[in-house]
Amino acid sequence: MLETEPDLSERLFSEIDFTNGAVAAVSGGSDSTALLLLLKDHLDRTAPATKLLAVTIDHGLRPDAASEARSVAGVCAERGIAHRILAWSGPKPSTGLPAAAREARYRLLAEAAEGEGIGLILTGHTADDQAETVLMRQARDEEEGRGLAGMAPATLYDWQIWIVRPLLGTRRGVLREILRRANVGWAEDPTNEDDAFERPRIRAALSAADGGQRMGNALALAGRAATEREELGRRAAALIRSHASQPADGLIRLDPHLMASGDNQAAVYALRILLATVGGVGFLPDQARSEVLFDRLRGELFGATPFRATLSRTAVDARRAGIFLRRETRNLPPAAPAEENALWDGRQRITLSDKLDASVIASLSIAPLGTAAAAKHANARDGKPPSLVRAALAAEPALWCGGKCLGLSGNSQVSAAVACQPVVAPFARFLPSFDLAPAGAVAELVGAPPAPALPFGRRSAGS
Repeated sequence: MLETEPDLSERLFSEIDFTNGAVAAVSGGSDSTALLLLLKDHLDRTAPATKLLAVTIDHGLRPDAASEARSVAGVCAERGIAHRILAWSGPKPSTGLPAAAREARYRLLAEAAEGEGIGLILTGHTADDQAETVLMRQARDEEEGRGLAGMAPATLYDWQIWIVRPLLGTRRGVLREILRRANVGWAEDPTNEDDAFERPRIRAALSAADGGQRMGNALALAGRAATEREELGRRAAALIRSHASQPADGLIRLDPHLMASGDNQAAVYALRILLATVGGVGFLPDQARSEVLFDRLRGELFGATPFRATLSRTAVDARRAGIFLRRETRNLPPAAPAEENALWDGRQRITLSDKLDASVIASLSIAPLGTAAAAKHANARDGKPPSLVRAALAAEPALWCGGKCLGLSGNSQVSAAVACQPVVAPFARFLPSFDLAPAGAVAELVGAPPAPALPFGRRSAGS
């Protein structure tokens, strides 16, 4: 047993649902090593049958990475913990390396979890990491304040697997003292001291004389920003449910009263999420440009003259019948082979029937429906602007075979071979628990599957 304060592991893990096991991301550094040992201690005492897998990612970026991964394997072997080492193979980018490494790390962790039937990944991010993140985002004035919430206690990866950060309220020094008392060593990553990267520079600043106060201020700011972000998301979700509908595939209608709701901040946020979703863009459109568009739409409220604009690959058409959003027809993806789990145009997840043989799959492709075929599908859409329905359907993914269009996924012939499922584009890869409310509202609107339930018990998403 680890010698820790009696309630530490209880405080860290008691509210997490480990029913389907857990993957612990362990680099060999102090934070993740402490996470693993505390988690193992907790599960041994409370649920010894729980499946626990430790995973170490070798990014192939440092000569010592392989030996550090083997050291983690030794720690796991001594304690009876299953362990895997996964390598990030292939060429590495010359710019944006930290972001690329992060993407590769989560992809490999998710693949390991999925292979074991586990829907939960735990990482060792600490209060120190949180403060650094907030200060970095504050310096960049990121996301108009949304980013100041820092890392969420849980983030849904690929709309499937929860990444949980139970140590966000724990200081690194506390974890290192636990390891010293247990006589367990850890690796020091030299890149943490390399001031060519932003985070080490912030870390060095926090070690200065006023570092403790700066850290406390950053963490307090993160708490306030998280609360504000969740509240804004709840208000935006309510507006989406009240004022948005989907009259045809690929076409969203906004009631003009959305612009007169009286809550402009939430309405603009809702508009940004919808624009990104309809356009299949993985990030929200610029705040300032979105506000300009919102003000113009509000000025044209119930106007007799149609107003058109484009933002985030989304065509906006305001008329008496409502405000309509659809994917613009420029830069649609060309025909491509039908592939399992492919994300088409950032908007639709492609799933192939397991009854298809390889020769049939090889003859199929996914491409936009096109204007001619859309005209046939749009004829029966009573009461909707036919030109908008046609334009929206023309940009939807259809199944093609040998140059012949077989139709949209709702067609029975197509459905037997391929399913196209909408995604909430700005949250399809990473959905912070802060943003569950608006993401859920948009998922209902476009017909995306609901997000898996948070892996917490009584604790709220933002606590």
